[in-house]
Amino acid sequence: MELKDLTPAAGSTKARKRVGRGGASGTGKTAGRGLNGQKSRAGGGKGAGFEGGQTPLARRLPKLPGFRNINRVEYLPVNVKRLEEKYEAGEVVDGESLKAKGIIKHADALVKVLGDGEITKPLTVRVDKVSATAKAKIEAAGGKVEEPC
Repeated sequence: MELKDLTPAAGSTKARKRVGRGGASGTGKTAGRGLNGQKSRAGGGKGAGFEGGQTPLARRLPKLPGFRNINRVEYLPVNVKRLEEKYEAGEVVDGESLKAKGIIKHADALVKVLGDGEITKPLTVRVDKVSATAKAKIEAAGGKVEEPC
């Protein structure tokens, strides 16, 4: 027995109905589509999601959930406990040094220092923003916060 000798079991397959092949076939002339009308034409009928002329559900629902403010400015958060871990006393905290120490990925990213944790070393902080609690902790440790914060 070879691959070419394999056939489906008797009665398990059925030939497809060949419509529109003459009157004697039983499905000639209109090919089972009835007489005139939209559904009798090639490509006729309503599309998926058609709701009888009312605005379809897909168009009644909003595209995205919520509201996205196009003017929002995102800052990368850096807590004072990370500065305590990574910096020595007297160092300057800015975009370049944060990138060099692996705290942020890009030196030109906007950074905000937040007040989670404790700091004991005097540091000079030159980032985009500093929270009030972080500023108080940095200055209490003998450091200073420079503008543009």
